[in-house]
Amino acid sequence: MAATEHARSSRLRAWMLQGLSDLGSPQGPHARPEPPHQGQRWWRVMCLTGVDYFSTLGYQPGIAALAAGLLSPLATIVLVIVTLAGALPVYRRVAEESPHGQGSIAMLERLLTFWQGKLFVLTLLGFAATDFLITITLSAADASTHLVENPHLTALLHGHQMLITLLLIALLGAVFLKGFLEAIGVAVTLVGIYLALNAVVVAVGLWHVLTTRHVIADWSGALTVQHGNVFVMIGLALIVFPKLALGLSGFETGVAVMPHVRGAPDDTEENPRGRIRDTRKLLTTAAAVMSCFLIATSFITTLLIPAGEFQPGGRANGRALAYLAHQYLGNTFGTVYDISTIAILWFAGASAMAGLLNLMPRYLPRYGMAPHWARAVRPMVIVFILIAFLVTWIFDASVDAQGGAYATGVLVLISSAAIAVTIASRRARQRRWTVAFAVISAVFLYTTVVNVIERPDGVKIGACFITGIILVSLLSRLARAFELRVTSVTVDSMAERFVRDIASRRIRFIANEPHARDAAQYRAKVEQIRADHDLPPQEDFVFVEVTVGDPSEFETGMTVRGEVVHDRYRVLTLESSSIPNALAALLLHVRDTTGRIPHIYFEWTEGSPFANFLRFFLFGQGEVAPVTREVLREAEPDRSRRPRVHVG
Repeated sequence: MAATEHARSSRLRAWMLQGLSDLGSPQGPHARPEPPHQGQRWWRVMCLTGVDYFSTLGYQPGIAALAAGLLSPLATIVLVIVTLAGALPVYRRVAEESPHGQGSIAMLERLLTFWQGKLFVLTLLGFAATDFLITITLSAADASTHLVENPHLTALLHGHQMLITLLLIALLGAVFLKGFLEAIGVAVTLVGIYLALNAVVVAVGLWHVLTTRHVIADWSGALTVQHGNVFVMIGLALIVFPKLALGLSGFETGVAVMPHVRGAPDDTEENPRGRIRDTRKLLTTAAAVMSCFLIATSFITTLLIPAGEFQPGGRANGRALAYLAHQYLGNTFGTVYDISTIAILWFAGASAMAGLLNLMPRYLPRYGMAPHWARAVRPMVIVFILIAFLVTWIFDASVDAQGGAYATGVLVLISSAAIAVTIASRRARQRRWTVAFAVISAVFLYTTVVNVIERPDGVKIGACFITGIILVSLLSRLARAFELRVTSVTVDSMAERFVRDIASRRIRFIANEPHARDAAQYRAKVEQIRADHDLPPQEDFVFVEVTVGDPSEFETGMTVRGEVVHDRYRVLTLESSSIPNALAALLLHVRDTTGRIPHIYFEWTEGSPFANFLRFFLFGQGEVAPVTREVLREAEPDRSRRPRVHVG
């Protein structure tokens, strides 16, 4: 019986840790390599990002009407101006700076170094997780709204929106647990049908507005009564605009799907000019199409739908265009529209989950800040689905309640992208672009701050994600502190000569801190080591000196250079993120290349062991001798083959 349970447990563990390549996305660290120049036409890839971007039409007009009331069309025009004059230029530049789909987070990672850069990236990952996760929960909530409010199903499903939303999220998780392969063909079909149906609804809505003369007159009259003159209206529209920031979603996804774009035949990974050009077409076309739909849908929904229907419990709440489809085109067409909306909203959740699963492994493992099981898809799917259940329960499966959290995630990512391209332009000495992007950054930062003040739920959720990511990351890095983190060792000719010469005798290294580097320091060090370890005068030594570069890096390559100091002392110089790891990697490399066991000699470090360990953890130095020995112990379990560490 015990053997059967053990076998089942082993099979379950193997199944859970399988699927590192299930997503089939070229962005992820476990992706299958693509043949050269394989990809899709840019307009097809646009549909892949469009399932996220265009699906917001399912709920954006209703949210805009709730936020701005009669000013919804004017506030939407402000949104479109910000989209075309702000977000679009920013992400066209991001596409140029990160043509392999790394996005704005990778740009900031390159621009900011050391721990402050890592913590900033982890913070952005928290907001990105908020963006993607709320995309899943909000899309599922809106899909369930379309189901519940369908005239054919409302009697059966009314009151069960929470359950339906949870079932849709669970279905999404089940698909990913089985194995989900992003299908651009499916996205093209869904987006094509959805936009065509929306075009019909918009055309019919505009026809009713134009043929029913009093509609426009009633709207303009109500605007004048409520707000007085056009300048007041414009001012209020500018103030209300941050509440409509949901319409800016999709740009980060548009850059993330760049590896799918075919580009030109002569593109190379180092210089994918065609891919950059076509991605810019993708971003521009998507923004233009979405802008037209945003203006048209906000106009017809504001003029044709009674204000009370937008409120919670109203028939247009979270489904304004579906309301018009049923109202003016009949329940049959309305049901087809509902099915199309539900499908694209569900696929938007699937796209967001794929992006989430590809985003975290891209950064955290390189930082040493991810548990080993986080490299597998299925455990991460379970974690994210459980979090999605919790978020859905907290927000009671409400589209309106989740709008603030979603907008916060979107705005933080766009603001970070604007800041990144501003810094990049300044470093490239492009003064005009620097000023332009700085202004755009200010606009998005203002919008983010206003959104946070009015709807703090997004920051609360983002703060929870940030706290969780940083806490898990630091604990993971602490647990992996003694791993051998040097990925490669390159030795120059002089260093090879030193090692080859000393290998004819007993290989003895002295770990030395590179301070003054005068003859007296080296002479005193040799005399001290001989006295501490009772070594005869004829014993020969080679000094090893490590300079710490960026201590926040987890895995790095290492180059060993040899030099003769003061015409007498042989010194190997190394640069690494961690002194103990560099020394351990050097010793193992020397052992493997010479076939002999090297010895290394240290002094005990003065001060508190705990404080010295913190110095090692944060700055790559501190308690060097015992940590070097521990790294060697983990890297080489066989004690007889392990390099010897001596401390005096």
